[in-house]
This record gives sequence, structure tokens and C-alpha cells, in this order.
Amino acid sequence: MLSAFARLRDYFAYCLGILVLSPSVQAAWEVNMPKGITPVSETVYDLHMIIFYICVVIAIIVFGVMFWSIIHHRKSKGYKPANFHESTLVEIVWTAIPLLILIIMAIPATQGVFAMYNTEDSDIDIQVTGYQWKWRYQYLGEDIDFFSTLSTPRDQIDNMAAKGENYLLEVDAPLVVPVEKKIRFLLTSNDVIHAWWVPELAVKKDAIPGFINETWTYIKEPGIYRGQCAELCGKDHGFMPIVVKAVEQQEYQDWISEKKEQRRLELAKAAAEAELIWDLNELMTKGQEVYEKNCLACHQATGEGLPPVFPALKGSPIIKGDIAEHIRIVLHGQTGTAMAAYAAQLSDSDIASVVTYERNAWGQNSGDTVQPSDVAELR
Repeated sequence: MLSAFARLRDYFAYCLGILVLSPSVQAAWEVNMPKGITPVSETVYDLHMIIFYICVVIAIIVFGVMFWSIIHHRKSKGYKPANFHESTLVEIVWTAIPLLILIIMAIPATQGVFAMYNTEDSDIDIQVTGYQWKWRYQYLGEDIDFFSTLSTPRDQIDNMAAKGENYLLEVDAPLVVPVEKKIRFLLTSNDVIHAWWVPELAVKKDAIPGFINETWTYIKEPGIYRGQCAELCGKDHGFMPIVVKAVEQQEYQDWISEKKEQRRLELAKAAAEAELIWDLNELMTKGQEVYEKNCLACHQATGEGLPPVFPALKGSPIIKGDIAEHIRIVLHGQTGTAMAAYAAQLSDSDIASVVTYERNAWGQNSGDTVQPSDVAELR
């Protein structure tokens, strides 16, 4: 099917004398969709091109006849307008031909749609959950669960440094998958509607709270493929990139083993930290790191927020009020507001340190300290 589309596309290009640009020139012009590296993306690209050339042929014929008639039957040449009414034959022709063209287009398009929605017989299942503003990846059947967050330095975002090559399209933990395997994605959201979109994989699917959407991919070539959230999901919508790293099977198995060991060590570290008694300086140092990574975008470096959607923390009733309520809000979020829940994202020591930081930063110096054990009791 794909080769037939490609031959027909090239035939139209040859007959029309259209210059088919090389991939490098196309990329430089940025006027066409990427061909991609999956069977579905190639099907979509070939279907797109063949329909484009059909439209070109129709345009040439229609406009050619129209302009020829305008030029050669103009009043200045003495032509008189004809008087006629209805023609059953003409009406049948101009109805039948477009209908035939639509049927020709619909057959491969329908086959492509069926292929896109066929998620059966997958080799790997990955649950993708959208958060403001990061992605959570859970490998079903494997003890692998991690968040992927924008890693572009804040200096670049604030125009204090030169932009990197992959500005706003780089993450701290990419999604790693093997090549030549059917990978099924189960998409949902923890807060608002997001959309998981990687153009070169021909994958774009909404992540909706309370629903599970399915899609799949089959990557043929190792490489790094980038995308981003394609739904306007809030203030930092543009800071929610996706990076998919496709590797050979052995490298993937090695990554799985390494990731499992890393998770085991992280859990052990979190358990050990929960038993410690931290002093104020230690909590403030760690809390500032946690705040800058998870809270700064909404509440700002000064703690003054972006009211009314993102209220100020500095001097707020939350900071000056009950510590347990402060911890509860960070753990479980605040219903009816943009405040997300961080119970699944942060450890007890992370939450203890960031709550301590928020109560003592920006000149507030309350002296309050929160220990990991305090957070564990409120989970």
C-alpha cells in the first residue's frame, strides 16, 4: 500500500513537472509535514501527498478552463453570452466526478484510520499521565514509574543566556523505548486536558482527566524524537516537552535493569531520609531546590505569585497558618484552584523541606520546621 502511494505520488510529480524537494531542503523550508519513522507516519505522509497532488490537478483543470473561457470569450472580442437553462448531463457529470474522487480518497484514508486505532497485540504498554507541567511514565508490568520535566535552564527562559539547540524541547528523564516493537500508550491526566504529541511518530492523543485514551507506535530506527503538549493546558503550556529515545533491544533491557535499580535506591534513600531529623539550614537548602523545580513557575522566585490564578505565598494565610494544613495542600492540592497535588511526585523529605522553605523564605523567618515524619503522618 505504501509503495503504491509512493509510486503514484512520484508519477503525479513527474507528469506535472513539480520539483520534489530533497528531505534536507524540505526541512530547511519547513513547509511540509515530516515523513516520520513509523509505518503510520509514512502512511499519513503518503496519503497527504497523494491528496495534495490530486487537488493540484483539480485546481489546474478548473482554473485553466475558467481563465481560458474568460480570456477567449470576453466581450471585447465580440462574444455574446449564451442563454441556456439546466443540463441533466452536466449536473450528473459534475456530481459523479467529485463523488468518484472522494471515494478514491476515502478508501486509503479509512484504511489508515483503522491502522491508527488498532492497539491490539502490543509488546509494551506505557501509561502516560499529564500533570501541570510535566509527564509521568509508568511501564505496565515493570516496576518503573518516573516523571519527565523540562530541563532547559531558567537563564535561557529568562533571556539571561543564549538559547540551546533544543530550547524548551529537552527533559531530565526521556521516555526510553525499543525499536521494532509495538508500543501501546494509555493516556490520561491528573488535572486539566493535555495532549501527547510527537510528530515524527505520528502520535497525537488527548490526555483527559478521568478517561483513558489509547494510541500506539512502532519505531523502526533508533534516535531521539521530540514533541510537546499540544493542548493549551495553562500558563506554562509551552514548558511541557516530550522526548522519546528509541534504542536497540539490548540497550533497552539494560536501561530497564538500571532504572529498576535506580528506583530501588531512590526508595531506600527516601525511607532513610524520613528517619532523619533535619535542622533548619538543611531543610532550607533542600527546600529551595524543590521549590525552584516544582513551584517557581507559578509562585515565582519572589513568592509573590501571579494573582489571581497563582496567589502569593509570601505573607499569605497559608504560610502564616496551621502547618498541618500547609502540608495537606502540598500533598493533595486545593480543589477549585490551579494548585496540583504533589503526593505522587515528591517524597516526604521533599515536601517537608519545601514547606519549611516557604514558611521561612522571602524575609518571613518564621522559624517553623517540618520533618519528613510529619508529612508521613498526613499522607
